[in-house]
Amino acid sequence: MEKYNWIFCPICGSKTRMKVRIDTEIRNFPLYCPKCKQENLINVKALKVIIIKEPDAQTQSR
Repeated sequence: MEKYNWIFCPICGSKTRMKVRIDTEIRNFPLYCPKCKQENLINVKALKVIIIKEPDAQTQSR
């Protein structure tokens, strides 16, 4: 029997609309939370969710 778990929002902790199996690997996935209405890039490996922090854009100086 396969084990499935819900992915929880890393910001508010509520359940999202995604389920993953224990052998699922996801890279650079835009996870949307219907409760807090935010989108975060995540990686998933062995049911462990890791948030990808993107650096802010910087202006170029001449």
